[in-house]
Amino acid sequence: MAELGTAFDADVVVVGSGFGGSVTALRLTEAGHRVLVLEKGRRLADEDLLRARRDPRAYLWQPEVGLRGFFWQRIFRHVAIIGASGVGGGSTVWAGVLLEPRDGFYTDPAWSHLGPDWRAELRPHLDRAAGMLGRVVSPHRGPMDDHLRVAAERVGAGATYGPVPVAIHFGREGVTEPDPFFGGEGPERTGCRLCGECLLGCPYGAKNQLTRNYLHLAEKYGAEVRAEHEVTGIRPLAGGGYEVTVAHPWRRTPIPPLRARRVVLAGGVLGTLDLLFRCRDELGTLPHVSPMLGQRVRTNSEALTAVLQPPGEDLSRGPTISSDFYPDPDTHVTQNRFVGGWHLRLQVGPIVDGDRKGARALRTLGRLAAAPLAQMRRMGARDFERRLTVLTVMQHLDNELALERRRSPVRPWRRVLRSRGVPGRQAPSYLPVANEVTRAFAASSGGTPLNLLGETLGGLSVTAHILGGAVMGASAADGVVDTSHEVFGHPGLYVADASTIPANLGVNPSLTITALAERFASLFPDAPEGAVRREPVTAGGAR
Repeated sequence: MAELGTAFDADVVVVGSGFGGSVTALRLTEAGHRVLVLEKGRRLADEDLLRARRDPRAYLWQPEVGLRGFFWQRIFRHVAIIGASGVGGGSTVWAGVLLEPRDGFYTDPAWSHLGPDWRAELRPHLDRAAGMLGRVVSPHRGPMDDHLRVAAERVGAGATYGPVPVAIHFGREGVTEPDPFFGGEGPERTGCRLCGECLLGCPYGAKNQLTRNYLHLAEKYGAEVRAEHEVTGIRPLAGGGYEVTVAHPWRRTPIPPLRARRVVLAGGVLGTLDLLFRCRDELGTLPHVSPMLGQRVRTNSEALTAVLQPPGEDLSRGPTISSDFYPDPDTHVTQNRFVGGWHLRLQVGPIVDGDRKGARALRTLGRLAAAPLAQMRRMGARDFERRLTVLTVMQHLDNELALERRRSPVRPWRRVLRSRGVPGRQAPSYLPVANEVTRAFAASSGGTPLNLLGETLGGLSVTAHILGGAVMGASAADGVVDTSHEVFGHPGLYVADASTIPANLGVNPSLTITALAERFASLFPDAPEGAVRREPVTAGGAR
């Protein structure tokens, strides 16, 4: 073990470069820390994102079998989770929606007892995050938005319909101009082309993904970002600080371990939990991590549905998400354009009701058997992506599952994250209101309402908004981190991503994750004596 005085490679190693990691990298660099960001995914150029639109090998991320893109989907017993790996993390496949949580989030018993008035505490950080991410209200309204408005009226919620706030530079369509956000400190930007391809990564300079704000500025001011560096272990050093072991995601090229005064985990729920489980239970290097690790995981209580328009219809012009409404006080609905979502051809099927999973699966099989040609036509439909509308339906109603690291059912010599249901609190795979809204949209547009087969056949909750698993608590008995995000039992080790959120949001979580990371960075210990500090950069949004 290293002794006191051993040289550190960095003051802070940040694991992951998504919302939590990028915010941390910028703010701690500004505060004078030497910051090193380790990201297991690739650094994606605009050319890589363009190639991903026509080559699945450049789109999908499963590096051990040669797929070295960025998009991934993990299927567990109780939930299917989608996300991205790469510099910029989930912001690559992010629709850019920047909604604030509703009042119930701040007063949720899961964290209201921890001391802060969370509404007041987060207010300045939400405002700063919104400015940094360039929040504007979507100015676009097209046929897809009109059909969503009609659907809202059909279910008696027309008054709640409206445009959403998004992280997109609209500017002048297709026109490139100097940085409009950070007084020339940021990259030049191009006005949104309204191509509907936000979820594939934006190679055109319009979407405010993290490589164009927080992460860009962090690197400009001195943070180092190392792509294709997967953290495999964390070990406390005898004299203080941590040793971080690293491997290449697909090559066997050895990478020397790194030493840091402090370590911040920001690899997303799955990445953070997997690493903490491995270090606690297998390597034995972080033995004091709370037994609450992997508990109180949430899916944002959501369902995904779809509508396929008749041949010749094209609803794809616009940003991925541009409008929303609330069919009831607990439920939030957005529409999604998904140009490039070719894989959904294999995942949609007939719309089927029923909250009993087995019975719903049997009815779905019956519908497929009765009309196999209809399913084949859907799967092979011409201009499928331009005719498709995906509806994301999320609820504030709480749910819970657990993630554990156990032997793989496929490769028992390996341990992997696996899900476990919590009786009476299962993540939903069927929301009656979701099917009601989908049918209302289809009635307006003349399309065919659809469910995801993973939900109807597999009984899975499908989400891009996984939360929790390393939640805040008053002690290790009820949480993994304290309210300053420090891991109980391991000083100098922190978590700054969605896994710390102990309550259900019910809306797209990116703004809240960013705001919590801003708050975390504001509470972080001071840089070593003599460090060079700079004023924190702020932005007022697009002009």
